[in-house]
Amino acid sequence: MQFRIHASALGVYATGGFRLIQRRYALAMIALGVLFFSGCTTIPSPPPAVVASPVVSVKLIAFNDFHGNLQIPNLRVPVPDASQPTGIRLESAGGVEQFAALVQSLKHQNPLNAVVSAGDLVGATPLISALFKDEPTIEAMNLIGVDFHAVGNHEFDYGVAHLQRLQSGGCEKNTATGQPDCKGRPAYKGATFPFLAANIRSESDGNPLFPPYGVKEFDGVKVAFIGMTLRNTPQLVRPSGTAGLRFFDEVETVNQLLPELKAKGINAVVVVVHEGGDQSGGINDCTDFKGPAKDIASRLAPEVGVVITGHTHRYYICDVAGKRVTSAGSYGTLLTEIDIDLDRATGKLSRTSARNVVVKPDGPKAAALSVLVERYKALSEPLEKRIVAIVARELSALSTPAGESTLGNLIADAHLSGTASPDRGGAVIAFNNRGSLRAPIIPDETGGVSYGALFKTQPFQNDLVVMNLTGAEIKSVLEQQWAVEAEGRFSRIMGVSKGFSYVWDAAKPIGSRVVPGSIKLNGAPIRLDLEYRVVANSFVAAGAEGFTVFRDGRDRQVSVLDLDALVEYLAANSPYQPSALGSRIVRMN
Repeated sequence: MQFRIHASALGVYATGGFRLIQRRYALAMIALGVLFFSGCTTIPSPPPAVVASPVVSVKLIAFNDFHGNLQIPNLRVPVPDASQPTGIRLESAGGVEQFAALVQSLKHQNPLNAVVSAGDLVGATPLISALFKDEPTIEAMNLIGVDFHAVGNHEFDYGVAHLQRLQSGGCEKNTATGQPDCKGRPAYKGATFPFLAANIRSESDGNPLFPPYGVKEFDGVKVAFIGMTLRNTPQLVRPSGTAGLRFFDEVETVNQLLPELKAKGINAVVVVVHEGGDQSGGINDCTDFKGPAKDIASRLAPEVGVVITGHTHRYYICDVAGKRVTSAGSYGTLLTEIDIDLDRATGKLSRTSARNVVVKPDGPKAAALSVLVERYKALSEPLEKRIVAIVARELSALSTPAGESTLGNLIADAHLSGTASPDRGGAVIAFNNRGSLRAPIIPDETGGVSYGALFKTQPFQNDLVVMNLTGAEIKSVLEQQWAVEAEGRFSRIMGVSKGFSYVWDAAKPIGSRVVPGSIKLNGAPIRLDLEYRVVANSFVAAGAEGFTVFRDGRDRQVSVLDLDALVEYLAANSPYQPSALGSRIVRMN
């Protein structure tokens, strides 16, 4: 830096004192220069470039088996409570308004998030959803902001076309005209989130029913969500519900997709599968974990870091073969909060943690969901609240060691009564599968039972099918109640109608447990060569749940709906008093 000094600038004109002034001025300029340059060194440097964290933290919010429970369900969950002798307290939970508010709260904790459903959003739903073909539940999930949904077995309750309409939108077709009929309501817009079904393909052309996976990017790192339902779905729904589809092994499906994902630069994989397990601990425990979900997780490739499960309506947080395995119970009573870390350099999942959070009925509510619930509640409530029967006490599916229950007996009696007349089929024996009993019948303080309460018990709207079976075939179908044990599933003792009875021996091998000569109708042994008119719901009548003998039934007649038969029977027998258990099914050993 140069400075030019002019005498005129100094105001000095006398030559005699100029040199002294010039020297002093030069020294002053040197001092100023030192100050100037030392001041430059204290000016802050430009901030360094921001270095991205090597880890990307993501929050997954998961749930399963919602089953259209827009209102608070009649279900309680165990929460820790040191004041109780057992260390736990059973607490009411659920409600979609509170569910949505909790989802939003968890989202606010981390803007990098995904909301994931592991199947059975719909099917076997309360009247407020079922009356409108489950469109209200999908609308609720749109408002909540679900990202991905893996279809479950109950999504097929009304067939493939109905499931595809739930995804894509449009109104249900009028059965008379075959044309879409919105019933005076705005056209249904469909789901704003994708349904996933990696292990389901068309039998005719091999094309997938829905996309096999979805991908979401978090701060530059991609995560794949592979969605599936259990491969045994065709055995759990009426055959027409899955007609034309093939279901493949869950583990093989995932492992075959991994090279495709890797080629797309995706190294973090979350499996969302509608298949589950069981454990005996609390909502965040993993005590004696067992079941198909454990087997699936143990066989999946190491690229899979999280397995979100469902189907069994259980709750657990487990670690299986280095994979976090979760389930949030059912009916929207819990949410699973899963925190994962992604390695930015490799795109791989490096850390996971998870916990189940109770959806508190008295917690905050999401206003948009409150509006939705109130709208459909107003439309469905007149039918739902109508008292149709008087019942002496609670009727449940809890069974004796032999397999009888008060609810199972009632349903079988109602189905028999509804189809006994010649014009309705002329049935003399009724069977009902245990899986059709979806909720206990709990009367109010006056003994009243509403239509809505009965709908919760029998929500599938199955037809009752009357057919001819020989006595030998009846024995064979009874033996099939334990055949499923060979597949590692629990036995399925059917409810049977009044007047029918038999004895079974638990010590005998599967296939020969019914004691010979013990099967009786109105006290007389049935004849193996004689045909009897038998009724079962359309689900079982088609051979579902392993009861394949029903497929051979002859002279079939489709009769009334199962729920209609129940409403009719209770109305005619009010006040209803359940009979004592133990006379219809007797167990030895």
